[in-house]
Amino acid sequence: MVGREQFQDELEKVKGKIIELAYGAEKLLNQAVDAIYNSDIELAKQVIAYDKELDKKDMEINEAAILLIAKQQPVASDLRRLIVAIRISSDLERMGDNAKNIAKSTIHLGEDHGIDIHKSIKDMKDVAVKMIDISVKAYENEDITLARKLGELDDLIDGMYSNMLRELLEETATNPQKIQHIMQMAFSGRYVERFGDHATNIGENIMYLVKGESCDLN
Repeated sequence: MVGREQFQDELEKVKGKIIELAYGAEKLLNQAVDAIYNSDIELAKQVIAYDKELDKKDMEINEAAILLIAKQQPVASDLRRLIVAIRISSDLERMGDNAKNIAKSTIHLGEDHGIDIHKSIKDMKDVAVKMIDISVKAYENEDITLARKLGELDDLIDGMYSNMLRELLEETATNPQKIQHIMQMAFSGRYVERFGDHATNIGENIMYLVKGESCDLN
């Protein structure tokens, strides 16, 4: 009995670390988008530096989960919980990478690029943040109803990104001298769009955790 209780305690610790990682990725996205709108090079550099902390957390989660699998040899739902923990942690770490890439675009643009950052990047970011919050709640409560909502929100971000990309391509026709800067903006929109994809992956993993079968939310 003690062994079972200890195992459950370790599982909860892994879950807690994943939630910390999720909110770390959310913080990084908010900061990265703030940096690009404000041409804040110093904040962009902080985002790049902090991404290394998220990488470290991802490694800790992976090591803890793998150790539990090796020591406890769990089966059925417990094994799925550990597999899902590793998968979700990987998606969250990649979210951090995307925030880092937005920060790199901010640095590439510089402080005096002379163009307005497309409003859709912030709008997409707001939806992506909502998706992270929903994915955390769905994971905490193993709630497949919440998990399904992530696919709908991902479709919303995809549509916003497509519209933004079309408008940016039109802008390159009228401002060909700004094409490199406009492309950095397009890349940044793509990085935010990828947040939605990774959040949807988390939703699919929650569905797998609860139902024991793969599910495509896209």
